[in-house]
Amino acid sequence: MAKLSIKGLIESALSFGRTLDSDYPPLQQFFVVMEHCLKHGLKVRKSFLSYNKTIWGPLELVEKLYPEAEEIAASVRDLPGLKTPLGRARAWLRLALMQKKMADYLRCLIIQRDLLSEFYEYHALMMEEEGAVIVGLLVGLNVIDANLCVKGEDLDSQVGVIDFSMYLKSDDDLGGKERNVQIAAILDQKNYVEELNRQLNTVSSLHARVDSLEKSNTKLIEELAIAKNNIIKLQEENHQLRSENTLILMKTQHHLEATKVDVEAELQTYKHSRQGLDEMYNEARRQLREESQLRQDMENELVVQVSMKHEIELAMKLLEKDIHEKQDTLIGLRQQLDEVKAINMEMYQKLQVSEDAMKEKNEIIGRLEDKTNQINATMKQLEQRLQQAEKAQMEAEAEDEKLKQEYVNKSESLQKEFSQKEKQLLQLETDLKIEKEWRQTLEDDLQKEKETVSHLRIETQEIINLKKEFLKLQEKNKQLKMICQDQEAALEELASKLSESKLKIEDIKEANKALQGQVWLKDKEATHCKLCEKEFSLSKRKHHCRNCGEIFCNACSDNELPLPSSPKPVRVCDSCHAILIQRCSSNVA
Repeated sequence: MAKLSIKGLIESALSFGRTLDSDYPPLQQFFVVMEHCLKHGLKVRKSFLSYNKTIWGPLELVEKLYPEAEEIAASVRDLPGLKTPLGRARAWLRLALMQKKMADYLRCLIIQRDLLSEFYEYHALMMEEEGAVIVGLLVGLNVIDANLCVKGEDLDSQVGVIDFSMYLKSDDDLGGKERNVQIAAILDQKNYVEELNRQLNTVSSLHARVDSLEKSNTKLIEELAIAKNNIIKLQEENHQLRSENTLILMKTQHHLEATKVDVEAELQTYKHSRQGLDEMYNEARRQLREESQLRQDMENELVVQVSMKHEIELAMKLLEKDIHEKQDTLIGLRQQLDEVKAINMEMYQKLQVSEDAMKEKNEIIGRLEDKTNQINATMKQLEQRLQQAEKAQMEAEAEDEKLKQEYVNKSESLQKEFSQKEKQLLQLETDLKIEKEWRQTLEDDLQKEKETVSHLRIETQEIINLKKEFLKLQEKNKQLKMICQDQEAALEELASKLSESKLKIEDIKEANKALQGQVWLKDKEATHCKLCEKEFSLSKRKHHCRNCGEIFCNACSDNELPLPSSPKPVRVCDSCHAILIQRCSSNVA
């Protein structure tokens, strides 16, 4: 249907006339068919109230791909009667046809398949090869001139129905082959003319570009000449600055040599003072070593005394162990005595029990008496041993008291020695502290001297910078003095000129007072100059005096007077010295 509608539109337009309006039926049918082609396979988009299916979305995308389409899109959006996206799409199609660029716009849209996939299904006409065929057919519409009124037409509520009766073949169409040949020749001529116009447009654009390039070239040449002049000036300034820099370097070198001599003298004095300080430091270090050696010896003696103390404590612990063992043996012997006493009590009880059977058991009693005698002997031995153990215990206690007394005496002597050593240590520590403080003060003095040296170096650098600034200020002062002298001379000249002008003005005023009441001569009556008596002409113009009314030519009135109120000197009358006025005579005007 697109092929038939495009072909029928071209044929009917060539037969009817190439300029078509909006009421032409084949043109209306073409827009309906194009609307159906663009709607084929269009995706349905959800909106807030209903489902939306419009072709304005892909057509609106054309202005991003083809910059020339921005004008059409803007004019469509600005149309007042359009309210729906479908109406805007119909207006866009009509404007594109009037511009003869519908094929170019749709070709740019078909090329971008990835962007069209957002609006169309994969089986849509615009996504298939048939879309490219339709775009090729639309190129033939460039032979038609359409004059459509979009502003007043109701495009929102139009119903797009295809009239198939227009595309059915008839008998009249069979006999029009010769007419079609003529139409094809005319179309070829029109296409050739349009191609020539396009080439001419490109040539004119190239000429404009060449003109702009020539203008830019001339501007660049001027800028290059200005840049060369600036480079020459900068080179001269650079040469001047280098010469000034060499002078400054010479002065700074002389100043640096003087400062180096001063610094070397200060360094020599600093080295002498440092040698004395090093000698004092070495002597203090030697005394410190001796004191540290004495302290080490005292610490060694203290260690020996502590080891002796530990040995005495160990001997005391051993003696205590022996005493405890002896006490344990005494306790065992006493237990044995208690057992023996218990046995004796039992035997005594048995004796009392067996008093009745004493006679019968005399032999047993004799044996028992023997046993008791043996037990008594053992008891005596045990008592002797007990007495010996008590004596040994007394002796051990006495020895222990002696050892304790000796240990107390030794500990007191060691404490006295330890207190003496501690006093010596305290004295040595105080001496060390004094020496450390003295050394710290010496180091602080050295640091201060270093800081003073660095400060002096900084001050020398600052003095150098100040001298540079002072030289610059001297140069500026000289320049300012020269400017001031020039200005004073100019002021003196101005004052002298002003005094002269005031004197002349006073003379003029006196002459004006004397010449008051005189009447000017008329231009017609004054035909000759009063001084040279020559006739006025174009070269000899008239000059009138304000006070006396005399008329002179410009050659005779050469007396000029500078006034502060006027930028140029004024001409003065020869008789009264008043300011002359140039008037236009009839022949000069």
